Amino acid sequence: MGREPALRGALFDLDGTVVDVPYDWARIKEDVGSGDVPILTYLGALAEPERSRKWEILSRCEREATAKAVLKRGMRGFLDFLDRRGIRTALVTNNSRENTEHLLSRFGLAFDLVMTRESGLWKPSGAPLRAAMARLGLSGDACCAIGDSHFDVRAAEDAGLRHIFILSRDPAKFASFASAEVFRSVAALHRRILDLSG
Repeated sequence: MGREPALRGALFDLDGTVVDVPYDWARIKEDVGSGDVPILTYLGALAEPERSRKWEILSRCEREATAKAVLKRGMRGFLDFLDRRGIRTALVTNNSRENTEHLLSRFGLAFDLVMTRESGLWKPSGAPLRAAMARLGLSGDACCAIGDSHFDVRAAEDAGLRHIFILSRDPAKFASFASAEVFRSVAALHRRILDLSG
């Protein structure tokens, strides 16, 4: 069997992946009233004035969580490593551009491409990841997705990425996803990327 194609791009999620953020999604979904429907899909389908009122509930919760965010241990060094290896990076998040820019500025982080929900493309659809790869000029065979949730796995599968890496201290939560490799720490993921980056 031939050697795997060298890794040329890494598509990151933000909340729970690059930064640890204290979201209580069960409570937020209850407050918004979205049920089992993805929150952004639910909000986008509402009519005014209910739509604006419920968007503000989500925005308030996001602002509160963003203020308490901490950079995930080992993430800065990992991003520096990818940069030294010439691996392009994209940040693809369902969060707002305002919160995303605040966190990038606060922690002094830079990505080659940043896509937020203002693009109109949201996970768990693979559309935002496909758009990111197109803008970076890369294919799914040469990229990995790095996330922390079922949404991230589903989006990466839909986008056709060869490698799907999940950061989680609870691998059992992802047992149903044969496509995903789960890592308990950034250090463990770093070692896996070394194998792929040529």
